[in-house]
Amino acid sequence: MISSPLTFYVVPMEPQHAAEICEWSYKPPYNIYGWMSWEQMQALGVEFGDPQLRSEQYVSVVNGQGVLCGFAQLFPMEGIVRLGVGMRPDLCGHGMGHLFMKAIVQAAQTRYPEREIDLEVLTWNQRAIRAYQKCGFTITDTYERRTPTGNKPFYCMVYEE
Repeated sequence: MISSPLTFYVVPMEPQHAAEICEWSYKPPYNIYGWMSWEQMQALGVEFGDPQLRSEQYVSVVNGQGVLCGFAQLFPMEGIVRLGVGMRPDLCGHGMGHLFMKAIVQAAQTRYPEREIDLEVLTWNQRAIRAYQKCGFTITDTYERRTPTGNKPFYCMVYEE
């Protein structure tokens, strides 16, 4: 376990961060959150493999020593910024999620001060839901969404300051 207090910082996502994220491997059932290889993402120009999209929407989350701890997508929508987040697998489940999320929320508020902040999470992912709630997110809706393995139930959670 990592000693507390731990401070997370949001920085621009560098290509080396993106390549490292693509190598992360999560244990089941969280393995659905893995990415394709960095080479594939660049070749296809998808998500943070697209340099423009990476610079406009993606950020890296690092610790005080500059070590990559996770990432976030700040996806602008009408009146909302939707967060997509990922924490390095070895850091998950150690009670740091709310601190990680606070850094991301602060970055979203700085970039989009007039917008509501929300996120989507699979309803079974109670570990993430607890971290989001501890950070100030509230479940506001439940719906099914298409995933690579079929329709799955999701919560929409909204940040309440």
